[in-house]
Amino acid sequence: MLASLYVSKTGLAAQDTQLTTISNNLANASTVGFKRDRAVFEDLLYQIQRQPGGQSSEDTELPSGLQLGTGVRVVGTQKEFTTGSIQITDQALDVAIDGRGFLQIQQTDGTIAYTRAGQLHLNGDGEVVNASGLLLEPNITVPEDTRTITIGTDGIVSAYIAGQAAPQVLGNIQTVNFVNPAGLQAIGGNLFLETASSGDPIVGTPGENGLGQIKQGMLENSNVEIVEEMVNMITTQRAYEMNSKVVSTADQMLQFLTQNV
Repeated sequence: MLASLYVSKTGLAAQDTQLTTISNNLANASTVGFKRDRAVFEDLLYQIQRQPGGQSSEDTELPSGLQLGTGVRVVGTQKEFTTGSIQITDQALDVAIDGRGFLQIQQTDGTIAYTRAGQLHLNGDGEVVNASGLLLEPNITVPEDTRTITIGTDGIVSAYIAGQAAPQVLGNIQTVNFVNPAGLQAIGGNLFLETASSGDPIVGTPGENGLGQIKQGMLENSNVEIVEEMVNMITTQRAYEMNSKVVSTADQMLQFLTQNV
């Protein structure tokens, strides 16, 4: 009975972590470019009291043995990089990546982070930045007398400037792909960092070599499905209740022994 208490304790801890993951998904249901997490569980070590296939006699073997599990744990969380729905905003600096790829953002220390959130803005110097004021990489500067900005599906940024008949090319937006996007490290602010698990960034032109095209005037919504998360939350709640019931039952059995032995 003491063993069942410890096993159910691991179940309670695992379901608590699952609920934390679900609550973070729901909290970011409206976050542009957010990718939902899912908890990954694994069972713990087994106590082998009778080895499967062991000799029960000279001519017979145990068909299954006796193996007692010791519980469960959360071994990790995995980002799901499925594409979210596309929202049309008609804002010139809003961009969505239709397919694989990430935008590059230059952090204050000079390192490069990666994002799917395409809510871009201009700072006081006319430079294109993200919502936190970090520069887009490669840097693009928009002249003061710009009338309209056009971002092509291949990432070419051009602008019509007052007094000029032809558009002027300001730069190009390059996107980055990874062999294993799920291996990226989330650091908040809609940003990710490369890790040994994600592999090295593969820089390319949008729309080429498997990279998605750039869509101007659109944003990629969070890929969180509210109904799915609600169902997962109900399932988690029931699993937590059942593990709590095991603790209560084991406690009652121990109470019976102490009172009657």
